[in-house]
Amino acid sequence: MRFGLNLLLWTDTLSDEFLPILDDLKEIGYDAVELPVFGPDAAACAKWSKYLDGLGLARTGTVVRGPDDNPISSDEKIRRAGIDANKKSLDECAALGCEVMAGPLHSALGCFSGKGPTADEWRWGVESMREVAEHAAEVNVTLGIEYLNRFECYFLNTAADGARFVRDVDHPRCQMMFDTFHSHIEEKSIPDAIRALKDCLCHVHISENDRSTPGAGNVRWDQVYDTLSEIGYDGTMVVEAFGLALPNLVAATKIWRRMYKDEKQLAADALSFMKSEVAKRN
Repeated sequence: MRFGLNLLLWTDTLSDEFLPILDDLKEIGYDAVELPVFGPDAAACAKWSKYLDGLGLARTGTVVRGPDDNPISSDEKIRRAGIDANKKSLDECAALGCEVMAGPLHSALGCFSGKGPTADEWRWGVESMREVAEHAAEVNVTLGIEYLNRFECYFLNTAADGARFVRDVDHPRCQMMFDTFHSHIEEKSIPDAIRALKDCLCHVHISENDRSTPGAGNVRWDQVYDTLSEIGYDGTMVVEAFGLALPNLVAATKIWRRMYKDEKQLAADALSFMKSEVAKRN
């Protein structure tokens, strides 16, 4: 098991001013970091990859798609833009040394039609992702498709949706991830949700119900960790917490108040929590 933290707690860009955070995370005891891959240039990718190699930190990447590059759009040009954007993000992830590219790359974040996905949207999504998965194999990165709660997307909302999507894409580089925040909004049973992803689970986000320090809220952590242990999950477990550092993210995540002492304390407390929960099952 490896333990990581998503840098969106601090930044959505890979600029030099945030490199010291990587040193802090290594000192705290993290094995990995999750990088926001929102169009970093080649120089930033090379610098961050070298720096992370020096620290011995593994990495995953996170991406999102929007209305202009929506892989399930009825507009063929927009679907093509979504496929190309995902391929470009994969190239950036590869340059950064990311093993997994995670996130809601299946459809546009925060865009709604007023109803659930149509048969055409499902077909477009599957076709788009199959082409992206083929490119993922070429650059040796695995897709960790993320399902989101109904307030953030309408295409994939449950583990069952995600498992069906992966089966239909039918490519070994197209896998699913599990996020404790979204699942605790949408799922009737957390154990059943995790079991539904048993054969395609490649990544896990550890996120509290209020997006602050894991273990300090209402997530059913015993069910999460018991079932992850039951299915033998041994991949990377990444803390996803959000605060007030990024104005654009504040608007997207609807977080208006500080819910922890500071980011470094959250990072330390979250790592201690994850390690203690995994140790109980071992």
